[in-house]
Amino acid sequence: MNRSARILKILIIVIVGGIALSAIVMSLWNWLLPQLIPGIHQINYLQALGLFVLCRILFGGLRGGGRGWRMRGRWEQMSDEERRKFKDGMRAFHGGGRRGRGCGNTNQPGTESGV
Repeated sequence: MNRSARILKILIIVIVGGIALSAIVMSLWNWLLPQLIPGIHQINYLQALGLFVLCRILFGGLRGGGRGWRMRGRWEQMSDEERRKFKDGMRAFHGGGRRGRGCGNTNQPGTESGV
């Protein structure tokens, strides 16, 4: 798949997702809020889209996972030794990788192979 087709596919997915999420926001607003809070009126689709975008900006940021972008800056400032220690700590925290979580890790003494 060439690059332009991939970008077009992602763009279509984002647009369809935005339409679907805006419809969900509108449905939930119109179903819940007018009954719960007197004086609140139903909203139309464009108002729901605006509300969704506003909430995304205020609470979610414009990018997907903001944590990863902050970590990238920290990662770039680490020395090779600090990176190695960080990776070792993450491996220990997550149980030594996929095979270290009790899934038949044959590298540890006392485990049976083929489990």
